[in-house]
Amino acid sequence: MATTHTLAGVLLGLAALAVAPVESGLVVLAGAVGGLVPDLDLLGAHRRTLHFPGWGTLAAVGATGVAVVAPTLETVAAATFLWAFALHAVADVVGGGLSLRPWNPSSDRGVYEHVRGRWHPPRRWIRYDGAPEDAFLAVSMGLVAYASLDGTGRTAVVGLLVVSVVYAGTRRALVDGGQALVDRLPPWLVRVLPEALVGDFR
Repeated sequence: MATTHTLAGVLLGLAALAVAPVESGLVVLAGAVGGLVPDLDLLGAHRRTLHFPGWGTLAAVGATGVAVVAPTLETVAAATFLWAFALHAVADVVGGGLSLRPWNPSSDRGVYEHVRGRWHPPRRWIRYDGAPEDAFLAVSMGLVAYASLDGTGRTAVVGLLVVSVVYAGTRRALVDGGQALVDRLPPWLVRVLPEALVGDFR
């Protein structure tokens, strides 16, 4: 889930604050945003346009080197953002395939690797986004983040946890509802909707 990736970014931000000579919630925010950003390609070529497991990791390593040499709020936040950004793509490899019904293992595409120009196959350690194990992971990370933050940070974590649990509980029903909706749309409208939204419903 996007919320799982965001919470992972929050934990990366907290880890960065624990070792870097800076003190700012902006580092945690940078991690959260970095964990979320790759999924902005949902309406395009999902897990390809903004997912960079190889190049993202190299960029994060480079940014970490800069932050070690010149540890400022900006360099630490940038390194945290890039690590969360890269971790999102790497973590998606262990998830399900590119399908609106990933519990039916019909897709052999996990995440596109730009370095080698090919798709990583899905490992399905976490069977699909919103699976019970995904919800468990999100809640586990959320509890750690909640205990480590206060104020607005805690409120944001609670919001992410609520979204995670509700999404996980309704994941399959949402797909069934989407199918029913697309079945009722006029064909001309279905043709102009983004493929990522309706491709599996056609």
